Amino acid sequence: MVVEKLFEPLKVGELTLKHRVVMAPLTRMRATVPGNSANTMNAEHYGQRASEGGLIIAEASQVVAGGSAAATTPGIHTDEQVAGWKLVTQAIHAKGGHVFLQLWHVGRVSHSSLQPDGQPPKAPSAVPLDGKVGTAHGKPEQAETPRALTKEEIPELVAAYVQAARNAMEAGFDGVEIHAANGYLLEQFLQSKTNQRTDAYGGSIENRCRIVLEIARGIVDAIGAKRTAIRLSPYGVANGSGEDDPMPLYSHLVRELNPLGLAYLHLIEPRASGAGQREVDHQNVPSAAKLFRPLWDGVLIAAGNFRGDTAEAMVAEGHADAIAFGRLFTSNPDLPERLRIGAELTPYNRATFYTRGAEGYTDFPAMGAA
Repeated sequence: MVVEKLFEPLKVGELTLKHRVVMAPLTRMRATVPGNSANTMNAEHYGQRASEGGLIIAEASQVVAGGSAAATTPGIHTDEQVAGWKLVTQAIHAKGGHVFLQLWHVGRVSHSSLQPDGQPPKAPSAVPLDGKVGTAHGKPEQAETPRALTKEEIPELVAAYVQAARNAMEAGFDGVEIHAANGYLLEQFLQSKTNQRTDAYGGSIENRCRIVLEIARGIVDAIGAKRTAIRLSPYGVANGSGEDDPMPLYSHLVRELNPLGLAYLHLIEPRASGAGQREVDHQNVPSAAKLFRPLWDGVLIAAGNFRGDTAEAMVAEGHADAIAFGRLFTSNPDLPERLRIGAELTPYNRATFYTRGAEGYTDFPAMGAA
């Protein structure tokens, strides 16, 4: 298998990548608690996966204390968390790699036990998730009915995202990725089934997109467009998400984002929606990258169940500029090099995705290592 296109240079914002094999953001539940800070084990993990001129998108990190879906995910809203993430960015930069941080708020996918005030989680509307969510004690429980954010709280939320972006810069990141996918808070605002508001942030497509655009513009103003990116899942079905007809909504959003000149647009392919929870390969679904490529002038990253050959084809055909790999990066720390030479890939171990120790996290060797 020849993967020439994957190993051509690519300009992403202010960065020049030496290859187009991107590490996708992967929640791994290994932050230090209390405090929800990145640590030396996280730095080792990311450092193992860094490559000269490669791009890593670090895992989703809550922008406020109540924005998490589990007790052990990292944040980016305290000085302690900034210090923890510095360990990670230094490890990646020491290998010549680049790294963006994904900014996260889960909205209704949280639980009252994870809220500082012990109250139900906040969401665009009081529409509960039909399923279980993580808790502070680790045992999933049925999702609660969230409390609808007041209109006065929305500017505070926007400000929290902007401050999180500034914090990420202080921590040494090369940029940030706004997480507006997978059924979390920002996608809850975007989609009509979870957004039943009657104010300026609900109803029409323009109104439902308003908060995402305010956050994107606020972060661009704070740290620059070339350090700002966004992730969307137009045809996703994760965490109870899903729009009956995604094209009008996401076409409007992408068109509004396009003039901002962001570093990249990151799209999750619908065949992989929900892959964080189970093995999926949805059939007879469209390609997000192919659908939205004509609407986007900048760099487009596609993610979702790619192999080396399918990734090469997607880039060669011009539907995407780079490909993000998730699960295969967990077990192949040197994944770009393995794809380049066609080496055998080590199977991933789903049982260790969300555990706490080094097993399945830092113990997968690179080629030729003991």
